[in-house]
Amino acid sequence: MLRESLNIHGYGNIKSNAVKIIIGSDHAGYALKKAVVQFLKDNHVEVEDIGTDSEEPVDYPDYGYRAAERVSDGSYEKGILICGSGIGMSIVANKVPGIRAALCMTPEQAEFSRSHNDANILVLAGRFTDEQTAKESVRRWLNTEFEGGRHARRVEKIHSYKCE
Repeated sequence: MLRESLNIHGYGNIKSNAVKIIIGSDHAGYALKKAVVQFLKDNHVEVEDIGTDSEEPVDYPDYGYRAAERVSDGSYEKGILICGSGIGMSIVANKVPGIRAALCMTPEQAEFSRSHNDANILVLAGRFTDEQTAKESVRRWLNTEFEGGRHARRVEKIHSYKCE
């Protein structure tokens, strides 16, 4: 697969194969979302921002479900969600079939969420994550491939679980 490196100013490179990202936040994640969207756009990553568009209070499930459903149906390969703690968006996104949303507080966690868990949604905490950490987390998350192997078996167990 042909991969094009994108120059990320001060953060290394993002490898891109025309990946499309959907991103959403609530009011508590709005400021960090703006920075992440600009970071992606500056480096030629296609991104759809589904809101919110201000710091006026909104309900995070409205944005979390919309983004997760678009990843689940294949409209987008990956998504990024941001709320105050990251917990609410994680809970919402993981209710959608086929979603593996990971709340990552460090770039290392973002990398492992891809390599070991094949996370298709990165969740960030707007109140606890600074811009530099968020950008490095996004860069590592987008650059890391799923390792498969023993991890594939574990991910399959997650997907095959049936609630009764």
